[in-house]
Amino acid sequence: MNRKVIGTLICVLMVLSIASMATAFGGGNARKGKFLYRKHCRSCHGATASDLSPSNKTQAEWTDIFYDTSKIPCSSDWKKVQEKDINDIFTYLHDYAKDSPSPAKCS
Repeated sequence: MNRKVIGTLICVLMVLSIASMATAFGGGNARKGKFLYRKHCRSCHGATASDLSPSNKTQAEWTDIFYDTSKIPCSSDWKKVQEKDINDIFTYLHDYAKDSPSPAKCS
């Protein structure tokens, strides 16, 4: 194979891997996620959510947290929350992370 074909294949594989990572958690509703975050998360993370807000972490850090939620202290409380709602909360936190195009200024 020539270099042009190999380069094209590498680019296609990179795009496909990025797209699959984005859809692994993505597709949620950030607006609903903000409401659900306030409803479910603020009770443990402070009345003003000062302990935890989207801009406390990068998008990669939020992805890591939601990839394996069993490693975080409050994961047992998440059993009460539906999977689609968790996805919406993730979308809100991820979309407004400190390295996102529009980081959260306040929650």
